[in-house]
Amino acid sequence: MTGQFDLVVLGSGTGGAAPAHACRAAGWSVAVIDDRPFGGTCENRGCDPKKVLVGAADVVYWAERMKGHGVAGDARIDWPSLMAFKREFTDPVPASMEEGFRKEGIETLHGEARFVAEDRIAIGDRELVAKHVVIATGASPRVLEIPGEEHVINSTEFLDLDVLPRRVAFIGAGYISLEFAHLARHAGAEVIVLGRGAPLPSFEVDLVARLIEHTRKIGIDVRLDKSVCAVERVSESGPYRVQVGHGANTEFVETDLVVHGAGRVPNSARIGAASGRVELEHHGAIRVNDFLQSVSNPRVYAAGDVVSPPGAMPLTPVAGHEGAVVAKNLLGGNVARPDLRAVPSVVFTLPVLARVGLTEAAARATGMQIRVETKDTTQWFTNRRVREPAGMFKTIIDEKTDRIVGAHLLGTEAAETINLFAMAIRFDISVTELKTMICAYPTGASNISYML
Repeated sequence: MTGQFDLVVLGSGTGGAAPAHACRAAGWSVAVIDDRPFGGTCENRGCDPKKVLVGAADVVYWAERMKGHGVAGDARIDWPSLMAFKREFTDPVPASMEEGFRKEGIETLHGEARFVAEDRIAIGDRELVAKHVVIATGASPRVLEIPGEEHVINSTEFLDLDVLPRRVAFIGAGYISLEFAHLARHAGAEVIVLGRGAPLPSFEVDLVARLIEHTRKIGIDVRLDKSVCAVERVSESGPYRVQVGHGANTEFVETDLVVHGAGRVPNSARIGAASGRVELEHHGAIRVNDFLQSVSNPRVYAAGDVVSPPGAMPLTPVAGHEGAVVAKNLLGGNVARPDLRAVPSVVFTLPVLARVGLTEAAARATGMQIRVETKDTTQWFTNRRVREPAGMFKTIIDEKTDRIVGAHLLGTEAAETINLFAMAIRFDISVTELKTMICAYPTGASNISYML
């Protein structure tokens, strides 16, 4: 059975939804295909459910800090009821997303899609002929290639645990591991993080070091430069033993759960890229031009985590922006390029770590003349009022242009304040102008003038 469409979209998440809706509104025939529940990673099994769980952990962390300072009693996480609350957000998503597509006249299909020719997509026993294709299949955990990998769960499975075990080990020291480690620790688990290299390498090294110091102080065992070599189950229903290192440097860690937080790769392995004449980068991303168009098959565009143009990060807002760019280019010819000049990024540990723009090292590497402002902020009112023991900032300013080129925050309200620095960079607001801004007080934003 065949069908003809003006546009076939692979993936129903943020990157694919924008072109699907825009092209259908313009009168195109559109089909959206997904082999997982509709709605993509963020709403179903990523940022949104994670933030719900982290919110509960933040309540516990806040209560712990304030105990004896106006707050009495103990707060604790009831994991099963927290999971039930999380599912109030995630369970309705697939049906709601699919119904939204259908109401607009977009055909929705479930299954694994693959190219069988440059303009043909196979799904089950159907073959779709497409004038245009958008690949927005996202990313998935990279293969660890270690013995016992079948014993390791991924972030999706962690976010759906009915019971949190007493001991949890995380492989990797990036976003996923550190965010979940803080969550699990504040939920009462014994936690170990096994990182192979430098943690959070895209963030400012001084603030990362401060976060890792704090992470250890709250009882999380962080071990860096530790390569996990194997995982085995001690007995049929018993704990797991994680082998770290080889030879004389071998260590063993016993735990009740092992979680994969060691990176994700573009979901391109099973889309039949070669049959569709879709060229891939060495790491699996779709190779595109400045307009997010395939360099080898011009009918194909890509958006989201499956593509990595200069400056892109695997973030939901980036996927949404790229999806909107693709929609404009499909409808108007190649008229739009992604603008990723100032994309903020946040690690939702407790406290949060946030960044936008260049690190100090990256700024110095450009040769620009910079001024760096940095300070511990634990004694600033924003942190003191909630007894936050970890706070710091670093800003990097181009002295020649009087512009912020990088901002890095650790502490209370950092996740919101970083957006103002992003706005200043994106819209070319000078440091002099930013200092004159009158902010609501007392807020995180009211500290900005002291960081410049």
